[in-house]
Parts: sequence; structure tokens; C-alpha cells
Amino acid sequence: MSSLAIIGPGRWDPPGVDIESGTAADCANVALWAPGAERVDLCVFDGDGRESSITLPEFTLGVHHGRVRGIRPGTRYGFRVHGAWDPATGRRWNAAKLLTDPYARALDGQVHLDDAIFGSSPGDDLVCNGTDSAPFVPRSIAVADSFDWGADAHPATAWADTVIYETHVRGLTMTHPQVPEEQRGTYAGAAHPAVLEHLTSLGVTAVELMPVHHFTSEVHLMERGLVNYWGYNTLGYFAPHATYARNGSSGGQVDEFKGMVKAMHAAGLEVILDVVYNHTAEEGVNGPTLSFRGIDNAEYYRLRDGRFYADYTGCGNTLDLSHPHVLQMVMDSLRYWVLSMHVDGFRFDLASALARSAHDVDMLGTFITTIRQDPILRRVKLIAEPWDVGPGGYQVGEFPAMWREWNGKYRDCLRDYWRGATGVAELGWRLSGSADLYSAEGRSPYASINFITAHDGFTMRDLVSYDHKHNEANLEDNRDGTDDNRSANYGHEGETSDPSIAKIRHRQMRNMLASLILSTGVPMILGGDEFARTQSGNNNGYCQDNEISWYDWDWADWQGELVGFTRYVLALRRDHRVFRQRFFFQGTPTSQGGAPDLGWISPSGATLTDGEWNAPDTRTIGMYLSGRLRPVPGDPGSGRDHSFLLLLHSGTDHQPFVLPGQPYGQTYRRVLDTHDEHPSIAPWIDLAEATIMLAPHSMVVLRVEDTD
Repeated sequence: MSSLAIIGPGRWDPPGVDIESGTAADCANVALWAPGAERVDLCVFDGDGRESSITLPEFTLGVHHGRVRGIRPGTRYGFRVHGAWDPATGRRWNAAKLLTDPYARALDGQVHLDDAIFGSSPGDDLVCNGTDSAPFVPRSIAVADSFDWGADAHPATAWADTVIYETHVRGLTMTHPQVPEEQRGTYAGAAHPAVLEHLTSLGVTAVELMPVHHFTSEVHLMERGLVNYWGYNTLGYFAPHATYARNGSSGGQVDEFKGMVKAMHAAGLEVILDVVYNHTAEEGVNGPTLSFRGIDNAEYYRLRDGRFYADYTGCGNTLDLSHPHVLQMVMDSLRYWVLSMHVDGFRFDLASALARSAHDVDMLGTFITTIRQDPILRRVKLIAEPWDVGPGGYQVGEFPAMWREWNGKYRDCLRDYWRGATGVAELGWRLSGSADLYSAEGRSPYASINFITAHDGFTMRDLVSYDHKHNEANLEDNRDGTDDNRSANYGHEGETSDPSIAKIRHRQMRNMLASLILSTGVPMILGGDEFARTQSGNNNGYCQDNEISWYDWDWADWQGELVGFTRYVLALRRDHRVFRQRFFFQGTPTSQGGAPDLGWISPSGATLTDGEWNAPDTRTIGMYLSGRLRPVPGDPGSGRDHSFLLLLHSGTDHQPFVLPGQPYGQTYRRVLDTHDEHPSIAPWIDLAEATIMLAPHSMVVLRVEDTD
């Protein structure tokens, strides 16, 4: 390591450490926004951990900056920020704490539990803790961009064709037999040909990765010897998580992440990142001082009474995106992941917290408005988790037109319907695109991200195997605070060898997968549900980096059949635009004297009555989808498809169903029956007005053979 030296005033922009190119010297521009600080020291560490420091000489527009010799790619560094200690007014500067660079492109190491990581004395946030934290906190890594993207291009999959697969970089491959051991749990492992082949043959089009921004474990987990596995505890918004890379100690994680994206794009898969801009890893007033708190606490965070944090996230703090610089950092981060890392979109954790102006959720506030006008970000996929834990935080259906939303009402409704807890009054809305939630402001059915399971809660197998959560592995921690999973065990809690119980469970999984994939909107499948992954009843595996959370690729025969079933239904969706509606249904005839674009049929073969709709014991419904569609401009054949009749029956007994006649159809061919473990197109024809028998807990899909 060459000695540090200031060789010029440098620039106040760009933020972070910007290594110069085209020069022989190891020089970089260094800039840190810390408007209230008295002084900022750049600290560099050699291979033996020895620290050298130098004070940044210039101060412009709240930024401390300088041109520095002695920094090259792979250099480990941090900042010490000097200023007043007065927690009662939000000022928590403490130069004894080594701070990571908010704009670091890579970080090395994790936080180690020691009293030194806290800016204040443990248990008393008013008392300054002067112990040096450097031995116990991560280093920022200087990174230069040299990756060869070649001919990489965004797949740019239309929302109409998008099928999302939510997964975890580490859990996806930790036990995969075809992934080399050194690649398991890494970005390279997620890009392994065997993994990509599984995803593409399944029929998904986008991989939504749980958080990959560099994160650390919460203090209460470290105290109990546990780790944060999910990653919703961000420390570095520009840095790929280091332990997901084979070489994450010197910046290699950046190129390995890019290699994963490039490989997924080559396979036709989009990459969507689950991002956590609502809070940071520094927790509440007694949490560690790792970066933002020590740089300028009162500017980065929403405070109440000057001292305490406004917590709309349940994680101790909330970033203040109403502040121009904090908003700038988030926008810079998002653009970086699109332009430099080539990702295709984002799912925003607790997005309502991002939309808060002062205290209220404001869809015309700074964050939403800034994204709307940004020429880069407004063109990528934007998905909101439309709630937070603050007052008025539940905002399903309230985000602007360019946003898509996790539809929690869809999840709850489909779970309740298939377990027999409710009738069909809400089901019609959810199957047909949730127009009651999303039809305003020019939105389309693709505003609804339909899901039944996600990382947070039971897997689909556990949803049909457990009445109650079993989080014993989390010790006393039950942060989810609920045991209402809208689940059913069908006669036995947990795994069983009883063939009758197993049979109904397998059928219920097929029911939920089929209804999810064929509903109008954008389906999101929880990774592993296609082969019945279980977490043994744990509905909150956020701290389980072990076999509870890792995917088990050693399938039993019936699990392999479930994979085949999922492929079949996804292919049915892909091959028929009728399942990928671009506009909300009108419920009116598509031609003179013809059938409506959407029809609801009772078991008698007649139109469903108001009484049947609203009866709490209605368990059977027919959904007719007309093959007469509004054509896609430039594609003259896109306005015609087969019509389909979907029959859903959540009752416990066999149910006769009379197939409707004209104007719906005269002949029907069965293309799916969840009672059958081996889906196939039936060789026979069912005639209109014939009575067919629906098995208990089943779904049948019929193709109208005489579509006009």
C-alpha cells in the first residue's frame, strides 16, 4: 500500500471513492456528504489491518472531499467523522467509530458483536462510547469497473408475459447436486446451467432475488448465535452482499454478480431485486453505529423529539427520503443497479414507508414523484410491497399507474377459498385481475402481482400441512406476531404417511398453483413451491441459514410430478393470451349475440345469481373467458384465442356441474383436472348441457372447441 497523500481539492461529486482511469498513479476522488460534521478522515487499511488516515481538505455543498493518492482497486477503507455529541438534538458524531462509505461498491466483512460497535454506551444512548470499533466492523472496498458485458441485453419481457420466481441466492443452491460445492450459495451458483435450465424449462421469465445489498445481522440475533438469512437489514446500498460470492473479500463480488445477471439474461430471464430502502442495519437508538448514524444522524433518519427514531418499519429506524440528499442516494443506488449492474427492476420492501411525507403516506410525495420523472427508473419494472407498520400504512391499490403491487388481498382470498373458509364473493375479483383495487388511474390487470405464498410465511407445502406455525428453531423469537396463516392440515399436524391425507394435500397444492398461474394479473411463484419445498412449519425463517430454508433438490416421485404439473400450467398460460388479459373485463358480449368477455357460471349451468355470489357456503364457481380479445397493435392474429371455462370447487364432496350451452359453447375439451396427478389434454369431448362431476377440492379447465 502506497502512502496516502492529498494531491488536490478534488470534486464534491460524484460521492464515494471514484478511482481515476487512464493514469499511472493510484489516485481517486473521495467525497462524503456530512453537512454538519466538523471534519472527515479517510482511513485506509493494509493487508495486516494497519490503519493510515488523512483528513479530506475541502468542503462544498455539505460534502467533504479531496483528490487522494494511495488508493487503487481492492483498497480497504472507511471514514471517521468528527463532530458534536448531543443525542438529545440528534447529533451522534463519534470519531471512534469506523464508518462504511454509503456509496461503496463493495464491502468486506461483517459486524462482530462487541461493545465497541455502539456509538453510545450499551443501554444508555446519551453517553458517548469512545472505544475504537475498527476491529469489529466491515471495510469499504475501492472498485474499478472492468467487466465485459459483451452483447448483454435486457430481456425486456412485457408485463403480459411475465412470470416471477421469488428466490434466495444462497438457499437456492446450497444443496443442489449439480452445482459444484465451491459455487453453492453464490451468485455463480445461481447462474449455473443446471439452475438456469430448471428455471427456463419451468416457464418463469423473471427471477426476483431476496435482498442482495450488503447486509448484516441484528444485534439480538448475534447475541443468540443466529444470523440474518433473509437480508432485510441493509448496510450498503451499492454493494452486492459479499458472502454470496466465491471471492468477496476484495471486490470480486461485483463481477460475480454481473456474471450472474449476464448469464440469466442470456437464458431469457430478467433479474428483479428486492430492495430495502426503508430502514438500515443501525436499528434504534441503542443499535450499532456503522455508517449513516455516524455521518449525519439527523439528516439520514426520521427523528421524533430530536432524539428518537420514527419507526414505520418495525426495525428501529426509518430513512428520511423526504430529505433531498437521502433521496439522491436512493436514486443513485437504483440507477447504479440498472446502468452498471444491468438489473431489470425492483421490488420495494415496505414501500409505503418510502412514500411518507412528514408522517403520512403521500403518493404525490418526493420519492414517488422523483421515480415517475426519472428517464431510467420509470422504464424498469417497479413493484411495491404496499404497506408498512405505521398509521395508514396499508396502501393496496393506491400506488401510481407505473407501479405494480404485491396483492395481499389475493393471497388471503385464495388461501381462504381453497381451505373452505369462505365463499366466492371476493374470489371473482381476485381471479379476474382485482379491478376493484386497480382499475383507477389508467392501470391494467398487470398492476396486481398475484401470489399465494412468499418468503414471509408458510411455503405452499406447509400451507396444507400445518394449522399452526412451528418456529421452535427461532428460539423465543416470534416477530411475525401471528399464528393466522390461513392454512389447514387436513387431519394431521405436519408430515404424515397417511395416503388419504397426502392425496388431498397434493391436490390442494395443484389447485393453488393452477389458480395462481391462470388468474388474470402477474403470477409470482415462491421458489421451491414447484417441488413442494417445506420449512417444517416455520413461517418466519428470517434467521435460519440452514436446511430449514435451503432448497432440497432431492425430490420424491410426487414432487417431480408437481414440477411437471407446474410446467404444464405455465405452458398453458404462455400459449393462450386469454389468460394474459391486457385490459380489465367489461362483462359484456364481445360480438352481437355472443358470450361476454367474462362470465360467471353456477353448477346449474346458468349465470351465477346474486344470492349464490354472496352465500357464505357457495364453494363452486365457473369462470368463462372469451377468446375474442382486443388485438395487440401490429399483430393481427392476437385478437383470437380459444375460449376457456375454469371450474373451481373447494367443497369436501363431489359436485355435479352442468356445462353451459350457447352463447358460451357447444363442445368442451378438458385440458386440466387437478384431481389427476398427470395433466394432459383429454381425448374426449364434453357436450354442452352435459353434467360432469367435480371431485372434492378440485379445479377443472375446459377449452371451448367451437370458439366462434
